[in-house]
Amino acid sequence: MNTILTRRTGTAGVRHTARFSGWERQQEIWFYALISPWIVGFLMFTLGPMVASAIFSLTQWDLLTPAQWVGLANFAEMVADPLFWNALRVTIVYALGSVSLTIVVAMLVALLLNRNIRGQQFFRVIYYLPFVVSGVAVAWMWRIMYNPEFGVINLVLEFFGIQGPRWLASSAWALPSLIIMSVWGFGGNMVIFLAGLQGIPQHLYEAADIDGATGAAKFWHITLPLMTPAIFFALTTGLIGALQAFTTVYVMTSGGPGNATMVYGLYLYNNAFKFFKMGYASALAWVLFAIILIVTLLQFKLARQWVFYETEA
Repeated sequence: MNTILTRRTGTAGVRHTARFSGWERQQEIWFYALISPWIVGFLMFTLGPMVASAIFSLTQWDLLTPAQWVGLANFAEMVADPLFWNALRVTIVYALGSVSLTIVVAMLVALLLNRNIRGQQFFRVIYYLPFVVSGVAVAWMWRIMYNPEFGVINLVLEFFGIQGPRWLASSAWALPSLIIMSVWGFGGNMVIFLAGLQGIPQHLYEAADIDGATGAAKFWHITLPLMTPAIFFALTTGLIGALQAFTTVYVMTSGGPGNATMVYGLYLYNNAFKFFKMGYASALAWVLFAIILIVTLLQFKLARQWVFYETEA
């Protein structure tokens, strides 16, 4: 039997009817059947845990005894918690430092690899490989490299007569060390920037050459403005990822020394699975979600000021 679908469209309120045949109805059933695993997975592993976390954030629960309703007490505790503010400060410094350095390095390497040089494809693969390597393996590798006694970094510095710092063992150098290490994964942004560079019309550079523009002028007035959409994407996704930093910090420093590298994600993890303060950890998770949402919305709002799209007048 045919199914009749009636809908109202247009400002005049004209009614249109469309008939779905039995074959089209069967296609619709198959569509929902095939996406049902994703729907079930989303409900069980994303939406369900989010709802549960929202409920737990209003309770005091140690995973072993029944949860006790405390309302907004967990959020009030955050305001007076110095470790919360320290974790937030460390995370902001880490995010700003790592994202900005990664974007700058990725842009410089992309500009170099966009030239017609020998072995271009080989270098592109080599620079991209670190981006897909496991985070734990990379963290262990850098931990060994940062070792003050036999690490390769201090050995190279010693060769040039420079006494290297204690890196991860120093409260002054631990966070900068993590920021420097984060640049290792610039390959993802490099590929995006390469695609953006190759999409810039060449006739713009030819016109600039006719006008006698220098290389720096062509970069500031042609390359950089046309690369702003790619930079905006890298900035947005980079900040979202950096604000959730956990794996490398957990493996390399565990938040030390003296909470100098206690990022927000690690502090949340410690409260949940080390101190068994699941309610407080859930509240921390929702505050982090709110921070990321606000930062992302602010970026999209400010993007109108500096991001240029060729389709815009």
